[in-house]
Amino acid sequence: MALVTLVTVGSTLLVATANSQAVAPEPEAWTGSWSAALTPAGAGKSKDGFSDQTIRMFVHTSVGGTQARIRLSNRYGTAPLTIGRATLALPWPEAGPGDLKPGSVVDATFNGQKQVTIPSGGSAVSDPVPMEVPASQDIAVTLYVPAQAKPNPATWHLYSRETSYIGTGDHAGEASGAKLAETRNNWYYLAGLDVLNRTGQGSIVVLGDSITDGLKTTVNADRRWTDFLGARLVKEAPGGNAPGILNAGLSGNRLTLNGADLGVNELGMNGASRFHFDVLGQTGVRTVILALGINDVWLSQDNADNIIARIQQMASVAKQAGLKVIVCTLSPWNAFESAPGVVAYTPTLDSVRLQVNSYIRTSTEFDGVIDFDAALRDPANPTKLRPEWDSGDHIHPNDAGNEAMAKAIPLDLLLDDEDED
Repeated sequence: MALVTLVTVGSTLLVATANSQAVAPEPEAWTGSWSAALTPAGAGKSKDGFSDQTIRMFVHTSVGGTQARIRLSNRYGTAPLTIGRATLALPWPEAGPGDLKPGSVVDATFNGQKQVTIPSGGSAVSDPVPMEVPASQDIAVTLYVPAQAKPNPATWHLYSRETSYIGTGDHAGEASGAKLAETRNNWYYLAGLDVLNRTGQGSIVVLGDSITDGLKTTVNADRRWTDFLGARLVKEAPGGNAPGILNAGLSGNRLTLNGADLGVNELGMNGASRFHFDVLGQTGVRTVILALGINDVWLSQDNADNIIARIQQMASVAKQAGLKVIVCTLSPWNAFESAPGVVAYTPTLDSVRLQVNSYIRTSTEFDGVIDFDAALRDPANPTKLRPEWDSGDHIHPNDAGNEAMAKAIPLDLLLDDEDED
């Protein structure tokens, strides 16, 4: 029987055996638990921004922690943005739409002040907020924007797949959502939620397009493949040491062309341009998963050599930053022309996808490959999604397809070596 010794260092109790040295727990560190890729304003509420209005948004965590902080952005605003009050809370949907659990509302301050003004193109990070943040659960973030003298376009995320609640006046501190009667499926100004935890695993950023953005998944159900992956890691990671999963997916995103090139600003900047904001700018990032390229095939009709070169360049930038790089193969698509700008499937276009996938599978330039093509394709017709996982547009997986994507990922690609034993 091993001799067990209790050792106290400072206020920390350590455990040692005759055959081992005392091992302290991982020190607490800030880790990204949730994020959104943000874009310039488009139509609707984003165009003029907000004035004397409260916005209540719900975000889905990946890992939990003992404290929280929020990151706000005015990157695409044309004037300074003032946030008059910001709060965090636990949701209480069984009580009513937009309602919060009584007693859970906590103010987020900025250098000790409830109000913060963010310059045009700038950002802000709150002070640590004392609250227990659960893993794989929703958190409510409520922002009050005071009256503005003139319109200031909102920096936002177009397809949140989560209902946000908006109302006139300052209701950031109220648990009830009764006065927030206007609803939208967008996030505004909110770039990220960080937590203080002891996983020691940091965060993983997924730089992707509408498939990563969860475009056809069920609203308010958290059925993106990144949500399923985060929950799987929390459950299956050895010792509970799960990394944070940060979704940086943008619908319509391509490797080098912008949404503005299609006449749709809210589709955002190209993947290469947003790499520094949406990947390198994340809290605790250690790994990036590149899940881009299919839009370059079917929207841009680019050639395989160009797509491969752009993946190589993005991987090189990530490597130089000291990140682990994992690349996803391009999943099947068999869409037919149904709207202006939508390109119909052709075998010639699909040959480009297959060339890119062949390169990804055989390259030695990455730390790992996630083969979404193999996971999602119909064995009877490899150019198509499996019917049971097709959302109906023949390119975006449904909820079950997103779950299948998460299950197809080898977890040892995502965990530090010492935590795989």
